[in-house]
Amino acid sequence: MHVVMISKACIVGIYQRKLEELARLPDVQLTVIVPPSWRDSRGVTHLERAHITGYELLVTPLAFNGHFHLHFYPRLGRLLHRLRPDLLHIDEEPYNLATWQAMRIARRLSVPACFFTWQNLHRRYPPPFRWFERYNFRHAAYAIAGNHEAVSVLRAKGYAGPVSVIPQFGVDPDIFSPHEQGLGGRGEGLVIGYVGGLVPEKGVDLLLQAVANLVLGPWSLVIAGEGAEKPHLQTLAEELGVAARVRFVGRLPSTQMPDFYRSLDVLVLPSRTQRHWKEQFGRVLVEAMACAVPVVGSDCGEIPHVVGQAGLIFPEGDVAALRERLARLLGDAALRAELGRLGRQRVLAHYTQAQVAAATLQVYREMVRSGQVTVTSEVTVT
Repeated sequence: MHVVMISKACIVGIYQRKLEELARLPDVQLTVIVPPSWRDSRGVTHLERAHITGYELLVTPLAFNGHFHLHFYPRLGRLLHRLRPDLLHIDEEPYNLATWQAMRIARRLSVPACFFTWQNLHRRYPPPFRWFERYNFRHAAYAIAGNHEAVSVLRAKGYAGPVSVIPQFGVDPDIFSPHEQGLGGRGEGLVIGYVGGLVPEKGVDLLLQAVANLVLGPWSLVIAGEGAEKPHLQTLAEELGVAARVRFVGRLPSTQMPDFYRSLDVLVLPSRTQRHWKEQFGRVLVEAMACAVPVVGSDCGEIPHVVGQAGLIFPEGDVAALRERLARLLGDAALRAELGRLGRQRVLAHYTQAQVAAATLQVYREMVRSGQVTVTSEVTVT
């Protein structure tokens, strides 16, 4: 079975481990089409060639780079006509131009195609994006949803085909592994970390306000990421009197992230719902959990489903509640160790790259077996 996947996300080196796991599965010949880079609110991400064994990685130009809804691949038609895959995996939202472009080419080649969606808010898009979405709903052989609420959104918007809930990427537990010395007792006080975009919806300002009045012992905060909010956050740290304890380390390459997580005592994801966004997964949570780092997350979107009982959850936007969770961890090394153990255990049970690859292969086999799937059963990977 020759699978072609189109994915701008797979320019990130650490994500490519899923591709290697897919390529290792029986009867899979995998070709992955990626752009040379992608631009978003966090800056420019260039292609990393970190895990490229066992499959073919093709790089092709991307038009309107940085325009989430309007980007497309000018040479995609020629590529797919040459490759002639058995199925096409479009790793894009159904309302995007790139998805519509790939779906139309797949129709011309009589190749079954699936799309991926994170969208967990029921939003009505103006033309032409509404038209793209309707076309893709009508012609997709399958849908893969990255979270549970996205399935409800698909159904409410009229998608009647089969859908599986599978994270877009898992983690490699051999790469994202615990610190040899375990957590706590490193003599540095509590090292709190944040990883992600420095944008309003991620709630980093709430984290700064929460740590400002932590009084139960020494602590430091390390913020990894870039975004338009960075100057404001640096100013806020000064105003709160905590700038000496806060380090902004910028955006780190994906291959450096395991060591970064292992340097932390706790990771915080304080996301808050916005009018057009709520947390769709929170990948940094499972990466930290795999490293046995305890996590604290808000109850925004998918975060409680990802964390389960393996971390601490607080009501989104509630600075006092976040401060209380951090204070508990600051004063209880045994709790930190237990949550770290539970987090690692949860990742091994649900979120490895091998598990994600196996669930994805199940979707592929159904697509190929039935050609154009019309059943409405759902397969869920929790």
